[in-house]
Amino acid sequence: MLSLNGIRLSDLVDHLGGQLIGNADHVVYGIAPLEHADANSITFLSNPKLRKKAGETLAAAIIIKTGDAEFMQQSPYQGALIVVDNPYAYFARAAQRFDTLNQQPRSPGIHPTAVVDARAQVAASAIIGPLVCIEADVVIEDDVQIDAGCFIGRETTIGAGSHLKPNVTVHHGCRIGRRAIFYSGAIIGSDGFGFANENGRWIKIPQTGGVRIGDDVEIGANTCVDRGALTDTIIEDGVKLDNQIQIGHNCHIGAHTAMAGCVGVAGSAVIGKHCTFGGAAMVLGHLTIADHVHISSGSMVSRSISDAGQYTGFYPLAKNADWERSAAIVRNLDGLRDKVRALEKIVQKLTDTEP
Repeated sequence: MLSLNGIRLSDLVDHLGGQLIGNADHVVYGIAPLEHADANSITFLSNPKLRKKAGETLAAAIIIKTGDAEFMQQSPYQGALIVVDNPYAYFARAAQRFDTLNQQPRSPGIHPTAVVDARAQVAASAIIGPLVCIEADVVIEDDVQIDAGCFIGRETTIGAGSHLKPNVTVHHGCRIGRRAIFYSGAIIGSDGFGFANENGRWIKIPQTGGVRIGDDVEIGANTCVDRGALTDTIIEDGVKLDNQIQIGHNCHIGAHTAMAGCVGVAGSAVIGKHCTFGGAAMVLGHLTIADHVHISSGSMVSRSISDAGQYTGFYPLAKNADWERSAAIVRNLDGLRDKVRALEKIVQKLTDTEP
């Protein structure tokens, strides 16, 4: 997507770094895929399998690794090169830069339809949108933007530079760090699923803890982070949660861990730093997962993991008839094992009686 405002390649590189080879004065307006880029846009090459396509692109500049620079200089490509260590990360930062250029400035202040308790502290630089409700003893720090329809419960703090998209709910007693981004429908600090059973009836356990969220955390649409039962649920710095994720009460998610859509984490799970979870992965409660663990999509984590690495826990997709046949075999494994053991004993007896 192209922005309304352009930037010279030299200015982009001055801002983000990298080695520029080519026309430094060329003005670009955004980023596009290799096959769709033109003289108004830049693109990137992070997969060597796409080298041929990169050589044919019409982009004004390509973000590439050092190892690809020589190939590109010998290809038909005529544009500029931006040589960096990590083209994909550079692409992300360049996209942020163009997004900033394209943003419409908004004036600080509180919309007339917002309801803000007299005991709340709202920084003068904050933007409070229409129909926002902010309860007593809330602290809204500098440059926070809270969009239409959000609710902020009492004694909650929203850190500087954070942005709550429309219709986010943050319940009482939560602490949100700096530069957080919460998308529509996210709910922070709802009650954890805590009940005691007495003679078949469920007795609610009041959830008196809160939620503590670090800096630079992003939480997707309709994702829920439950408050702790007695102590806080903790989300450390740099965590990225996709849409429709459930984080149970008293979980502790380590810094820079990322989870794709529909992941579910049951209560009191402790997850390390720099972990990744593919879509629809499930983590049972009260487990501990080490740093740098990567869980494949659709996997069920049913035990603690103490060693870093990639883990997968699902049965491969198959035709239904094949799956039913395999399931029948699995159901009969106990009986098959007993038969094998019995045969082993017979063979052993026959072996022992041989002359």
